[in-house]
Amino acid sequence: MWKRLIHSNIGAAALNMAVAYLVWMLSRVGFFVENWSTFAPYMSWPLFWSMLRGALVFDTSALLYVNSLYLVLMLLPLHLKERTGFHRGLKWLFVITNAVAIGSNLMDAVYFQYTGRRSTVSVFTEFANEGNITSIIMTEFLRHWYLVVLFIALALILWRCYMRPRLDVYRFGFQYYISQCIALLVMIPLAIVGMRGSVTAGTRPMTISNANQFVNRPVESSVVLNTPFSMIRSIGKKPFVTPAYVPPEQLEAIYSPVHQHPLTDGGRKGKNVIILIVESMGKEYIGSFNADLDGGHYKGFMPFIDTLLTRSFTFKYSYANGRISMDAMPSILSGLPMMVEPFFLTPASLNDVDGISSILGREGYSSAFFHGGHNISMGFSAYAHSIGYQRYYGLDEYCQSPKYGGMDDFDGKWAIWDEPFLQFTLDNIEQMEQPFLATVFTASSHHPYDVPEQYRDSLKDEGGQPIHKCVRYTDLALRRFFERASREPWFRNTIFVLVADHTNQNSHAVYKTDLGLYSIPIIFYTPDGQLSPSIDKETIAQQTDITPTLLHLLGYGKPYLAFGNDLLDTNNRPTWAFSYNAGVYQLVRGDLMIQFDGQKTTAVYRYKSDKLLKHNLVNQLPEQQEMELFLKAMIQQYMSRMNENRLLPKP
Repeated sequence: MWKRLIHSNIGAAALNMAVAYLVWMLSRVGFFVENWSTFAPYMSWPLFWSMLRGALVFDTSALLYVNSLYLVLMLLPLHLKERTGFHRGLKWLFVITNAVAIGSNLMDAVYFQYTGRRSTVSVFTEFANEGNITSIIMTEFLRHWYLVVLFIALALILWRCYMRPRLDVYRFGFQYYISQCIALLVMIPLAIVGMRGSVTAGTRPMTISNANQFVNRPVESSVVLNTPFSMIRSIGKKPFVTPAYVPPEQLEAIYSPVHQHPLTDGGRKGKNVIILIVESMGKEYIGSFNADLDGGHYKGFMPFIDTLLTRSFTFKYSYANGRISMDAMPSILSGLPMMVEPFFLTPASLNDVDGISSILGREGYSSAFFHGGHNISMGFSAYAHSIGYQRYYGLDEYCQSPKYGGMDDFDGKWAIWDEPFLQFTLDNIEQMEQPFLATVFTASSHHPYDVPEQYRDSLKDEGGQPIHKCVRYTDLALRRFFERASREPWFRNTIFVLVADHTNQNSHAVYKTDLGLYSIPIIFYTPDGQLSPSIDKETIAQQTDITPTLLHLLGYGKPYLAFGNDLLDTNNRPTWAFSYNAGVYQLVRGDLMIQFDGQKTTAVYRYKSDKLLKHNLVNQLPEQQEMELFLKAMIQQYMSRMNENRLLPKP
């Protein structure tokens, strides 16, 4: 009887699911090892066992989703299906679906290094217009060949260990139908419980954010999660759900994103503005911000930026609002941080929205956006157009210029190399009517971490990370951009802003924390001395502060909306920075950082003294309640305004 059960459909299905559990867990081990430097320093045995428990919960849910068709067909009470050909087909179904699942886990082991979270279904929209994505994936296959080997080994385990039921153990009669029906009826409620992640009636099915209950840091939730679950749970989900944290009549008093500068004559109306969004320029790469690293001997990899900082106004504590390039444009140019999903990829992207370009356009500014990638790349051109940029210069326009090398200057993957494209940018800025707004998004300090052939011998990844040679190259390109710009008649009448879109590869532990992963430079440079050079050691800056601060510098006095601060008017309110990762909202204000999972505060850190965020002070400090209320009000304002198309101030 026992032998008959083991070799029956029921027994074979159970054993095959056990093999799938094993293979999925091994793919998680590959994910962990590939990102060892992010997770290992914070591991402990209690955290390990908590992660393992959570991993089994999320793997159970995803395995049942992925194998639901297989299980139903396996247990279908119809004896006519008990044929060799039918079960051969079921084997292919089982192996292929689970191989795709573990393949997505292993691919995310690499992509996680850029996003800090498991991929959701939005990743397909994110790269929908990228014609080079196949080339990028093939390059990564070669760079991470060991993950390809692991994938093949795991797929072979699925194939070789698959058990087919033995058809000779069946007696196709009353007993067959009863056993199959009972198995199917038992499996259905168990599968529902497993998919939901809870046996308790009335609870919501678990979501991506539930992974945070098993870890200490939001970034660690990616170890607990698996990519198939993140994909499945994000299909058709509305990204913005308005919470009811604060009564509507109190909301504006606690936090309002509507600004109006009281001054109208203290700025420099008519000054030009150039915003340089520098790909992956993490603060770790700049020596001036890291005097205490490596025993005071750290030099960084961007010597020109270090020189520029001696003439600029910048901040010791400055942060990105997101982790990918798509997050940067709305944050920097419209004051809209990333919350839940990139703004580009949500229905709210069709809302009425302003930006620094449309605001200044109404004041008589000419404007242009420059990015050396394909003109539809990342949705940049569409967003630039939606917020009022009058011209867009991309790969197409560059290739039309007889002065440059066209596709010979293409890096082969993403965009024109920074050095020639920045010179092309200056060519076109020279033709713009003043006052002008020009925004440039560089591209070369990016995967797959290459530099032009003429620099491959002179630029090395001396710090041990492949990106280091790339940021050296971008630093060189920026130096030549400013050398030429400084000879232009409009130079002294221009405000320059340099800001990174996000961080990238990090070497030091302080830049691998939940806060360090967002640590970028924000630099204001005014050649005429409007801003005194200094590094502000008290103000907290973020990407969404750039538009309010520029409008202050330009003496703009009309209402506008931005989820950020005017960094030049900090007397009336404390500055702060916001970010979102894996279902957790982060707020930095004063010397505290809190993490909020949508229902409760899960962590509080004194990030200035506890740089590695090792001492969680949740429910121990009186400031926690006020910070949590402020964060709730900000989230509620954001969600309600997105859902109600209220991203403009009232007339």
